[in-house]
Amino acid sequence: MDVKIADVVLCEFYFSDLKATKKRPVLVLKDNLPYDDFVGISMNSQLDYLHEDEYEIDNAMFSDGGIPKKSKLIIRKPFVVSKTVVIKKYGALNQVNFRNYHRLFCQYFGCLSV
Repeated sequence: MDVKIADVVLCEFYFSDLKATKKRPVLVLKDNLPYDDFVGISMNSQLDYLHEDEYEIDNAMFSDGGIPKKSKLIIRKPFVVSKTVVIKKYGALNQVNFRNYHRLFCQYFGCLSV
């Protein structure tokens, strides 16, 4: 599936035993990696408590589409994802919100002077 930065996609991940899977939404942070991979940021709908590196995301932040329920981005958990595990695209964040999350990511990992 074609993905681009700011997209929120649903991915199917295998557990370590390779017998069962779990579907999770992911924010595409960078999409031009070789071998059909992209860098994604984990999302979760458990909003009971937000750690200092977790930020709410809701449908008002999308330029198109949206997610089934209000969620959070977990900035500390980026990972490389194969495009082959993408099941569907939920939509895309608007540029203002994507830039904000990208800035927060860079502040957390020290790739930006603050």
